[in-house]
Amino acid sequence: MGTNAQGTKSKGPAPTVDQINADRITQLANQYWAPYTIENHLPFDDNIVEVIYLREISGSNFAIRRIMMLEFSQYLENYLWPNYVTSKSSHAHMMSIVVMINEKFRERVPAWQPFRKLPEHFPGFFQQMLEACLMNEPSISLREQTALLVFLNHCFNSMEVELIRDQVKRLVSLSMWVSLQQGRRDQELRCVPKWRKYWKIIQRKDRDNPDQRNKLDWERKFLQRLIVKFMMLLETIQLKDEVNSDILHYCERFLELVIDLEALLPTRRFFNTVLDDCHLVVRCHLSNLPQREEGNLFAQVGSYYFFHCFVA
Repeated sequence: MGTNAQGTKSKGPAPTVDQINADRITQLANQYWAPYTIENHLPFDDNIVEVIYLREISGSNFAIRRIMMLEFSQYLENYLWPNYVTSKSSHAHMMSIVVMINEKFRERVPAWQPFRKLPEHFPGFFQQMLEACLMNEPSISLREQTALLVFLNHCFNSMEVELIRDQVKRLVSLSMWVSLQQGRRDQELRCVPKWRKYWKIIQRKDRDNPDQRNKLDWERKFLQRLIVKFMMLLETIQLKDEVNSDILHYCERFLELVIDLEALLPTRRFFNTVLDDCHLVVRCHLSNLPQREEGNLFAQVGSYYFFHCFVA
């Protein structure tokens, strides 16, 4: 059995060749993107991406079997990415790419190779993905938000890939301390004179490029805003009422993301201080989720790994 980004397991035997050939995904692939029918392909159609996302991905509650079929058909390599355009591509198009990359990681196959073709579109795609991470229901479902967290975690764990590193390093550099309270930031900078020097350079560059300030500040505050979003969602969980399983999965995946950011030296150096400034550890300890039976995994992961790693 396999597990998808939302933690659900695939069941039953693998599909037969006849079942694969008769599947509507295979039929669409033959019409639009299968490499063995390339001479007879129909032109790219945005509506096809929308329909596939609504029926096969989101509409199936991210069923692993449907996503596997799309991966088997080379949907990402031959249709999604070659036709992604930053200024025009829809939310469904972006989310479909996210889901397919998560599936590649789940299957433990090379995930980032498709982006080597048309790499110039990756920064725009990454920005669209980041903006979606900070969206809330009803604009975006919790399952979608969870898939985005999983994808973001894959990015941070793939910093050896230049294309990925160029995007994520801006989120965890010294400049992210713009989200700290003034007193806390001054205290931290006094402790390390080298960083204080770099901070002054950052401030000078901001003054020289005021037109870029809003965009840069958005990136610098991204992780802090994501933490705040998580804490607000965590506080919706009551001590006795039924827990929404989608909220539970989101909280678990968020902790996994934070744990990995804390475990990696390139990301921990400055993120650790922002994490502490948000009082995330205390807020997690005081929340209702660890006191519930459904929160056992959340509590175990937090207590034995993340909290100890943070204190150390």
